[in-house]
Amino acid sequence: MDNAIEVPFNRPCLAGQEMNYIAQAVANGHSSAKGPFTERAEHLLTERLNAEGVLLTTSCTDALEMAAMMVEIGPGDVVIVPSFTFSSTATAFARQGAKLRFCDIRKPDLGLDPDDVEASMDDRVKAIVTVHYAGVASDVTRLQAIAQRFGVPLIEDNAHGLFADHDGKQLGSFGRFSTLSFHETKNFICGEGGALVVNNEGDLEAAHILLDKGTNRRQFLDGLADKYTWHGHGSSFGLSDLLAAFLLAQLERADEIQSKRRKIHGKYTELLMPHTERLALTLPYHHQGDKPADHMFYVLLPSAAIRGEVIKLMRSAGVQPTFHYVPLHSAPGASELADSDRHLPVTDDISGRLLRMPFFNELTEHEQERVALALVEAVEASILSTAT
Repeated sequence: MDNAIEVPFNRPCLAGQEMNYIAQAVANGHSSAKGPFTERAEHLLTERLNAEGVLLTTSCTDALEMAAMMVEIGPGDVVIVPSFTFSSTATAFARQGAKLRFCDIRKPDLGLDPDDVEASMDDRVKAIVTVHYAGVASDVTRLQAIAQRFGVPLIEDNAHGLFADHDGKQLGSFGRFSTLSFHETKNFICGEGGALVVNNEGDLEAAHILLDKGTNRRQFLDGLADKYTWHGHGSSFGLSDLLAAFLLAQLERADEIQSKRRKIHGKYTELLMPHTERLALTLPYHHQGDKPADHMFYVLLPSAAIRGEVIKLMRSAGVQPTFHYVPLHSAPGASELADSDRHLPVTDDISGRLLRMPFFNELTEHEQERVALALVEAVEASILSTAT
C-alpha cells in the first residue's frame, strides 16, 4: 500500500465563494456579529428549516447554553441527556445549576432510548435533550410525546443532523429549540460556529435579548424602541460576520455538499459490506424512509478489546481513524454533576467498539479504498492476535 500521503481524519473543504464573501465582509466595514452576511445566512436557514427564527452563535455550545437559559433551568432541576454525547450537551445545563440524569442510547440508531427516558421521568425533570448521532434521527417523535405528556421542553442537539429529516420533517423542528454546529469537522463549516433554532414564535424576542448581551438591541434596530437598554441576562453569543460570510458560501451549496457526502457514505458501505459477516462488523443504520445527514461513517468492531490495536495498525498504514465519545456517566465530571449513578449497558458497549473513518467533502474514492483496505487488514490482524 502507498503510504506516502496520509489519509487524514478530516480536511476542511471550500465550497466556492468563501474567500470572495469574506473579502466583501471586510469591504462592508462590518465584521462583528449581526452583519449583512449573518442576516443572509440566518434567513437561508430559517427558510430551509421552516423555523420561527435562527440565531447564529460562536458555537453549538453557546447555542445549547442559550437554550438552557431560555427554558429557565436552575438549581434543584434535573435535565435528561444521553451519556453518549459530547460534554457540551451536558455542561450547558449543568452551568445553570441543574443536575444531569444520564440515559442510555438504543441500537441501531444510537439515539436516546425513549424507554429509559420514560422510566427516568419524575417531577424534578425540567427538560429532555436528545442528540441525533451521526445525523441519524433518534426516536424524536416518541421523545416529543413523552416531553409533552410530562409538560417539559424537548431540546434537539442537532450538531450532526442539519438538513436531515425524519417522518418527512426536518431534524431540529421537533423540539422547542434545536442547536447546530459549524465546527470544522461538520458538514457545513466556518471554523467555529453554531446556531440556535427557535421553533416557537413566542421565544424569539427573548432569544434575541440573550444574544444581544441582555439588551433590546433588535427592537431598537427594527424601529420598535427609541433606544436599546439592558433588560436582563445575556452574553456575547453572536457570530462574527466574517465567519458568517464563510458559512453562507457553504450553505448556498448545501445540496451539492450533501450529495458528495451521500456518495462517500455509500461508497464506504459498498467497500465494507462484503466483510461485515466474516469480521463481525456493524455499519451505520438509518430508519427506512428517513433522509440522514451523512455526517460521519463509523463501524462497530466485534469487541472493544481490539480497537486500540486496529487504530494503531491503520495509522501505521497512513490512515487516520479515531474513536468517539467517552461516556459522560463514567467520566470524572459525573461525580459532581450527575444526580445519580446509572448503569447504561448499550452506551458502554457502543462507545468501546465504535471507530470513526476519515470523512470529508472531498474524500476521493482512492482514499476510501485505502481506508477500507487498512481497516479490513487491521481487524483481521487484531482478531488473529487476540485469538493466539
